[in-house]
Formats: sequence, C-alpha cells, structure tokens
Amino acid sequence: MRAVEVIPKRKLSLVSGRSHPQLSEDIAAHLGVALVGANLREFANGEIHCRYEGSLRGSDVFIIQTHCGPVNDTLMEQLIMIDAAKRASAKRITAVVPYYGYSRQDRKATGREPITAKLVADMLQKAGAHRVVSVDLHSGQIQGFFDAPFDHLTAAPVLEAYLRDNVGSDIVVVAPDAGRVKVAERYSQHLGCDLALVHKTRPRGTVNYVEALHVVGDVEGRHCVLIDDMIDTAGTICAGAELLKAKGAKDIWAMATHALLSDPAIERLRSSPFSRVVVTNTLPIASDRVFEGLEILSVAAIIGDAIDAVFEDTSVSEIFGGENLA
Repeated sequence: MRAVEVIPKRKLSLVSGRSHPQLSEDIAAHLGVALVGANLREFANGEIHCRYEGSLRGSDVFIIQTHCGPVNDTLMEQLIMIDAAKRASAKRITAVVPYYGYSRQDRKATGREPITAKLVADMLQKAGAHRVVSVDLHSGQIQGFFDAPFDHLTAAPVLEAYLRDNVGSDIVVVAPDAGRVKVAERYSQHLGCDLALVHKTRPRGTVNYVEALHVVGDVEGRHCVLIDDMIDTAGTICAGAELLKAKGAKDIWAMATHALLSDPAIERLRSSPFSRVVVTNTLPIASDRVFEGLEILSVAAIIGDAIDAVFEDTSVSEIFGGENLA
C-alpha cells in the first residue's frame, strides 16, 4: 500500500467582538486580512447570539475582544463567540484580550473575597479557548491561572518610541507605587535615564483612594514621567503628580497602557499638574472623554505581529527581545 502524505492548508480567521471594532479593524489591516463577520445581536431579553459568516472548520481563529465597560457584557460576548467557534469545528481558538477584565482581583487581600481573575481564566478555557493573548497584565501571576498557553504582550516599545521622539533621555521615569518599580526600571534602562519612586498608601477599607507620602529619587527641576499599567479613576497617578509638583518637578507626564478613565478620572486629569497624558488604544475612548493634552497611541501592530507569530508557530517573545514577561 502506498503511503499518502497530506499537507493541510492553514487558514487564519480573524473575528471581532463589539467592544472595540476600530482596534480590530486596525489589526486586520496590519495583517492584510479581512475580519470574519460574527453577526452578533441581542434577543429581546438581552441574551447575546452569534452566528459566523462562512465556514470555520479547520481554521486558526483569533477572537478579539477587549474587556471594557460594561465588562460583564463584553466578557460574556467573547465567551459566546469562543463557544460558537468551537462548535463550528475551528482547529484552534485564540482569545485576544487587549485589556483583561477583573485583572485587579488576582488575589485575596482580605477574607471572604473572590479571585475573579482566576474565574475569568477558567471561563475562557472552559468555553474553548486554546490560547490567550493579552497586553500588560495588572499582575504577571495571572498567566499562571491558565493551563493553556498565554502570550503576554507589552506596549512598552510603543510608549518608549514616543518618549524618544518627543523627549529623548532627559527625563526621570517615575513608578507611581512599589508594584510598578520593575516596569519603570526597565523603561529607565532602555531610555538611559534616571528612576524615581512614589511611596503611597491606601487606607485600609477604602476604594479608589490613595495617599502619596514621599518621593524616592531626585526630581527637582526635572521632566518626570509617571508610568503605570492603567488609569482608572486616576487617583493613584494624580496623587503622585501632586507630590512630584510639590517636590519641584519642572514638567510632569503620565503614561499608561490601559485608559479605563472611569469617573472622576477626566476631571482629576484636567485639574492635575500633568502637561501630557499618553495612553494606548487597548480600550476605546469616547470622544467626550478626550481632553487637551491626551495622546492616544496604537498597539495594533504589536497585537497583529503577535497573532502572526502564533499562527506561524514562531516566537512571540522575540518580538519584544524576550522582555515581555511581567
């Protein structure tokens, strides 16, 4: 009997949820592919329905959905899209989550609390995701919540390039709290600049409130750039900016990957000492949330390159020179 070797034809299918269609379109344009229609709609009672256009059988399916508000709706929509792809006989399903919802609930800070970031991981895998891609997790340990492969991307190359083009190395990179020191140190090494730290405290039992106590490092008369993973209500980063101003900083910028900008963030940022706030488009920013001094950078190329690497079974970490680990 003659042996017959069959080389399967590989097919990439890129699908977008409804949370951030512009980012999905930018990623598709970078890859040179068309988005597959998912025909998402709601029934009268609010239940979500999905039916893909065309066959997904044997496809490498990438489902792009950032977990923006209302986060429960966008998360559920992605789970339904994953389930639909699984039942359509997709060969491999990758959940592309530019912003990972519930990422701050990654541990028990007090008794009788959930670890919701782990619950989200369980749901994505149970729905049928074989792999997950996300950008700048709030905590690197979330990768360990998955039994499936997890590709952790970072927006650092985009943010660093912006600093080189607009400031150069004559800055002080400032970590807004102790948890961001490792990330801020990496920026300072790449840019060849100084590093400082804001020591803060969060009074026990409070939510969305912090107190900045003092600054470690020389910031007087310097151009300071506070770097964080996200800006939600802007309490942490604005408290740090006020302290830097009190310590004599000449110019103060904020940089973050994820711009949640929950109320009262816009009001705080407008009245803060920041002359510029630089974020990426991992989350959609409505036109009424845009203010003077806000700069929005695209991470579509970074996500697109990672999707291409996963599809081609090449290294994702090489895109970042091995420095994409949290």
